[in-house]
Amino acid sequence: MASSANGGCAGQDRARNTFHPCLWDDFFLTYQHPHSTQKPQMQERAGVLREQVRTMIKHTNEIPKILDLTITLERLGLEYQFENEINQLLDVVFNSDYDDDNLHLVSLRFYLLRKNRYHVTSDVFKKFQFKRETFINFDTKSLLSLYNAAHLRTHGDEVLDKAISFSRRYLVSLLENLESPLAEEVNAALVTPLFKRVGILEARSYIPSYGKDPTRNESILELAKLNLHLLQLQFCDELKEVTMWCKELYGRSNLSFVRHRIVETYFWMSGACYKPQYSHSRIILAKITYFITILDDIFDTYGSTQESIQLQEAINRWDESEVDLLPEYLKDLYLYILETFSSIEEELGHEKSYRVFYLRELLKQLVQAYAKELKWRDANYVPKTMGEHLEVSSTSIGAFLISCAAYVGMDDITTEDTFMWVLGHPQLIRSLGIFVRLSNDIVSSEREQAGDQCASTVHCFMKEHGVTMYDACQQIKEFAEDSWKDILVHSLAVTIHQ
Repeated sequence: MASSANGGCAGQDRARNTFHPCLWDDFFLTYQHPHSTQKPQMQERAGVLREQVRTMIKHTNEIPKILDLTITLERLGLEYQFENEINQLLDVVFNSDYDDDNLHLVSLRFYLLRKNRYHVTSDVFKKFQFKRETFINFDTKSLLSLYNAAHLRTHGDEVLDKAISFSRRYLVSLLENLESPLAEEVNAALVTPLFKRVGILEARSYIPSYGKDPTRNESILELAKLNLHLLQLQFCDELKEVTMWCKELYGRSNLSFVRHRIVETYFWMSGACYKPQYSHSRIILAKITYFITILDDIFDTYGSTQESIQLQEAINRWDESEVDLLPEYLKDLYLYILETFSSIEEELGHEKSYRVFYLRELLKQLVQAYAKELKWRDANYVPKTMGEHLEVSSTSIGAFLISCAAYVGMDDITTEDTFMWVLGHPQLIRSLGIFVRLSNDIVSSEREQAGDQCASTVHCFMKEHGVTMYDACQQIKEFAEDSWKDILVHSLAVTIHQ
């Protein structure tokens, strides 16, 4: 990086970016989905199928069938259409006796109940252990279910830690001898356990697989396909809106140095909340996350220290008059940030416009964290401990701002208490920030250290403990897994049943 502590110059001294060009340009401004003209008929047919499936759910009363039906609806991305019915089924599962000698059944029951915030203990798996080290050999399907269930472990779930280790080794050893479709299921789980998958991508992937299942229900299958097509239509409309917003930004500003990734940003956000009722959230999330990308590129790569601090101070003061103090290439960007926040206020209306205050405050905190990291970099300072580093970098990763942006667009399900909670840096979101920061640093340390970058948590750990990069990465992987457990602890804290 060319910028320096005394405020490096623009022009030829600026760092050259190595980002590949935008792949999409204005594609979604004119794109017509193949099913766009059939939307009314699709909605009508989906309504008929929904009632057929709802009737079927109400007549399902055996525990194994309830579990199979529930996991099928979840994997096909249909669970949000039957929330009340599924909750009633899970109440039955939670309060009923079951075959606790069936590892597949025990695993599936545990997975669905804990995922849906019922209080269930991992002790149910202890009876399947052999000599406390491994699990008694079971069929592949059962161990696959165990492997997926075990990834809902939290602190103290030692039996699940062992279950992951054992079942993974076992599944890997069997993989090359398995036949389709079990082979694909096992391979997918080894890459990404079921609980950690993106819901909408899992639905898209699982629909063809479910279509080959001889026990499939045709109404569920057809509804899943229609639901996916209808979501895609909605996503295309939203992509058109954010593409227009981004095109206006580029039309006003000289941002040739930043990553032009609005479609990829939207794709990321649609994975975070894909349900149709969260349309406004997805749009706001895409815009705010794109601003984060631009600001990150300015502070990290393109802007001088002086320019970056000027931008941070302007955002902190939040006034159009501050634009006169900014370098020319940042003026239009700054005004567009202010304008976008004002437009979100207008969209929300008088009663909900207060939400933007919290969004604005968290953006200020983000750029303040960027400025802190900038000072570390310019002084070649490596934080003395991981704790010191994460105090700043768990904020600079953007978790608090992105979480707030998601809540801003969620209509009536959030209150001001929600935003006060986010602004207070709750442990749940802090744990998310730590997880993302550590995961990001593991994969980017070598690449970023080749340039002029702030020391990552990896290099902080190397200096603190006098270890190699490889050993530091291995240890930080464990820290990341611990932070993932923290996320689960806090997200599952409010249980439906004790």
